Amino acid sequence: MSKKWVKILFRRRVTVIFLLILQLSLMATAIYSSSQTYRWIYNLLNLISLGVILHIITSAKRASYKLLWTVVVLAFPLFGGPLYLLVQFQGTTTNFRRLLDGAEKTYGKKLNSHEAEKALEKVPADSRHQARFLQSAGGFAIYQNEESTYLPQGERYAQRLLAALESAKKFIFLEFFIIQEGKFWNSILDVLKKKAAEGVDVRLIYDDMGCFMLLPADYQKKLSAAGIRCVVFNKFRPVFSTLQNNRDHRKIAVIDGRVAFTGGINLADEYINEIKRFGHWKDAAIEIKGEAVQGFTRMFLIMWQALTGETEKTETFFEQKTTPQKTDGVIIPFCDSPIDREYVSEQVYINLITSARNYVYIQTPYLILDDTMVSALILAAKNGVDVRIITPGVPDKRYVHMTTRSYYRELIAGGVKIFEYTPGFIHAKVLAADDAVAVVGTINMDCRSLYLHFECGAWLCGSQTVSDIRQDFLKTQKVSKAITAADCRVNFLTRIIRGLFRLLAPLM
Repeated sequence: MSKKWVKILFRRRVTVIFLLILQLSLMATAIYSSSQTYRWIYNLLNLISLGVILHIITSAKRASYKLLWTVVVLAFPLFGGPLYLLVQFQGTTTNFRRLLDGAEKTYGKKLNSHEAEKALEKVPADSRHQARFLQSAGGFAIYQNEESTYLPQGERYAQRLLAALESAKKFIFLEFFIIQEGKFWNSILDVLKKKAAEGVDVRLIYDDMGCFMLLPADYQKKLSAAGIRCVVFNKFRPVFSTLQNNRDHRKIAVIDGRVAFTGGINLADEYINEIKRFGHWKDAAIEIKGEAVQGFTRMFLIMWQALTGETEKTETFFEQKTTPQKTDGVIIPFCDSPIDREYVSEQVYINLITSARNYVYIQTPYLILDDTMVSALILAAKNGVDVRIITPGVPDKRYVHMTTRSYYRELIAGGVKIFEYTPGFIHAKVLAADDAVAVVGTINMDCRSLYLHFECGAWLCGSQTVSDIRQDFLKTQKVSKAITAADCRVNFLTRIIRGLFRLLAPLM
């Protein structure tokens, strides 16, 4: 990495962060000074904060979210009320919601009641209510007899993805949170350049915050010069906006409408253990073939239209109907948006947990939960379900892991079994229950993924893949440490710090 490249990268990042801090400081200074000069402004700001408190208390928002904002407004009555209003009522969020709605009308398939009931007949009766939620909440299509392959390591995922990219004839769609120059991304980039030169429609979306410290500011232009159509999601600008907090955390790869990938794996070397930052990196993904690929094609094109304004002839990408070599079970590709007020990911997870009768196995890098999710996990355990969760033994963010550990005592007391992956960092986002149902995707069990990020996943039912996920969990558990109640005993200061982090959990 050249010194010039580092200087350019550092200058852009520091400038943006400095301007944001300066902007917030000037806003705070203006509010404080005017309130001290004019008594009526002081009284008005306090009145606004009182009204905001009443609004928060009576709203239908999550309890943890209401608690955080109530504390902020009460602690800083001059600033808290205006800050809440600024966060809640911003035109940028409203405009992007409108763009997404328009794109969904272009590509979203809404079933009538007869079609919906007929589609539900494909799903086993015990899991039909879970499928019904996905169908009603987002109009997500149900696909039967699709082929899915569980990929329990980043190294295997890289091999399958590269092979699929090499075989592309028509189009390649990639959407990722993190891209970083290195062996993994460079090998993919070589293929993308070659395919673009051959006339393949190659498109890429990457998140600007995810790549904030990893790519130069002009990287989009470099890719475009190589024939790769590239869009940067939600560029990080020195303008205070709540939309900056909503990141594109999805990982989607679609090749020719015949194969799709999703999961926890980004396009950087630590995900394939080419470099080791936090010990061994354990991740997971899923490869899908068959008509279910259309679900991920739609997700990508909806985001593409929302970001670019470009519309496509739908038959260009959905005309091909593929028949996988082996078929089993039902797949529902789904996604979640933080600006539609429908918490799809949370409800999918809660549905799976509360419906389990024998076991629920969970792999997640973060465990920062709302009271509703904590209650669902404990209730399942008290109902006699074997609930097990594996989290990292080597954290990537110490303050986040400290918050994760703050939930251990309560969950263990409720009968949930907790394990930490001792070889390193576990980044997989996988749930499985009863050898019947599983979810593989990009969704962490934390407030950011469940409420603030754009996410996606695949809901599987009656597939051999569910058993493969169970076997991977048990194999991973063997090299993980079981956490006991004794391990949860900490000193008074640590409990205070963890309590403060839990208060801030809606932002983590």
